[in-house]
Amino acid sequence: MRYFLTGRLPKVTSILLVESGTRGLLEGLVAGLRQAWGDQVQIDLVTCYATLPKGFEAQHTRVYRVGDYRGRAARGRLYRELAGNRYALAGIICSGEIVMAKWKWVLALRIPAKVFIINENGDYFWFDRMHLGAIRQFVLFRSGLAGSGAVRTLVRLISFPFTLLYLLLYATSAHARRALRRN
Repeated sequence: MRYFLTGRLPKVTSILLVESGTRGLLEGLVAGLRQAWGDQVQIDLVTCYATLPKGFEAQHTRVYRVGDYRGRAARGRLYRELAGNRYALAGIICSGEIVMAKWKWVLALRIPAKVFIINENGDYFWFDRMHLGAIRQFVLFRSGLAGSGAVRTLVRLISFPFTLLYLLLYATSAHARRALRRN
C-alpha cells in the first residue's frame, strides 16, 4: 500500500480490482473507471468466481482466481506477480460481505498501489490520510457504532464481561452442587 500519507494520485497506467463482494458492484464500476482513466488503462481482476463480470474482456484482462493459489508458496507467488505488475491503483470492494475478507486486506498491504475502497453503493473513496474522516465513518458504520445501532452495540460491549462472569459463576455452582450430591 503506497500513497497513504499523501493525497497525491500516481500516473494511472494499470488498475487492479479485487472482487471481494457482490458482482454487480464491479460490473457497474468498470464503465466509470474506463470513463475516468481512459480505455487504454489495463484493468486486471482478482476474484474467487469462475466467470468474468460484465465489462471485462478475457483477451484484455489478466484474471487471478484465488482458488488457483492454494498453499503458502502459491500465495507468495501470486503476491510477487501482482507486485511485479506495478499497478497504480488497487480497488477493493468492502460491501459488508465476507467474500475474500482476508485476501483483500493482505493484497491491499502487499501491493504497492494507491488503494481505493468501493462500498455497497458502488461509490469509492481513497484510502489515504486525506480521507481519514470518511474512513472513520465507514469503520463506525461497519462496526455498528454509527446511527441508531450505536447505543445497542455499546451496551452489548459493556455488558459482555458481566454476562460472561455470571454464566461462568452459574455453571460453576451448578457443577459444584451436582458433585456434592453425588458424594
